[in-house]
Amino acid sequence: MYSYDDRLRAVRLYIKLGKRAGLTIRQLGYPTKNALKAWHRAYEQRQDLPAAYMREPKYTPAEKQMAVDHFIANGRCLAVTIKALGYPSRSLLAGWIRCAHPELRPRVGQAHEALSSQAKQSAVMALCLRQGSAQAVAQDLGVSRPSLYNWRNQLLSTEALASMKPKPDPSPSSERNELERELEHLQQDVKRLKLEQDILRKANELLKKELGIDQQLLTNREKTQLVDALRSTHALADLLAEIKLPRSSYFYHRGRLELGDKYAAVRGVMADIFQRNYRCYGSRRMHATLARHSVTISEKGSV
Repeated sequence: MYSYDDRLRAVRLYIKLGKRAGLTIRQLGYPTKNALKAWHRAYEQRQDLPAAYMREPKYTPAEKQMAVDHFIANGRCLAVTIKALGYPSRSLLAGWIRCAHPELRPRVGQAHEALSSQAKQSAVMALCLRQGSAQAVAQDLGVSRPSLYNWRNQLLSTEALASMKPKPDPSPSSERNELERELEHLQQDVKRLKLEQDILRKANELLKKELGIDQQLLTNREKTQLVDALRSTHALADLLAEIKLPRSSYFYHRGRLELGDKYAAVRGVMADIFQRNYRCYGSRRMHATLARHSVTISEKGSV
């Protein structure tokens, strides 16, 4: 759940960058593209965002009431109502009915009783000879999909049902597909090992970490430096997953690294003083010497 300030910051940056969702998400590290566009639509409507973030309901109260009324007026059958209106799902409609009329119990099979044996046989034939999905056949007949399969099991013999089951393809192409899958797995393993090797080598070069160092001991700042050094040869998602660095933490530390070190000049002066005085100055002498050089720095590091 994002706060009001987080959502407002994301929308303003989205507008500033010319409504480029990908660039906005990369800079902030959040949210998803759909959420960002939804926030922007709400901001355009009222020039502000609601204090609490709430998902808009998929169906309006009028649509819910229409579905419940149709259910009551047309035999109280869920399948008939869903076929006529085109919405919602069976469980959702049943929930609306329970809320509006707790005394009613939706019955799925009520309309099935009116079908004759000949109609059921026609339905089974349509199921066996269908060119589309079984759900589409059920919707055309106004019945449920499980009912179609129940009628099929009642009307057809065991031998007929067994002959309808798909049989494995004995063609030699299955062996080729298996070899291609094994090759793909091997290529993925080689890619992963190459990634691990590059991370260890780059950690030794940049961070002076020995090979075999536990990645859990690296700070997020050090992990960010590793990712930046290897982004030219590996995908960002693979790098973050391998070193277990959250995407938001990566972009945060990357922004901090781009700001630079504001104490770099002071550190240079302190190192020079320390070397020229035989590497024996403590904090008090170092503070006094810096004051003589017109450099004032507190114990906490603020200049």
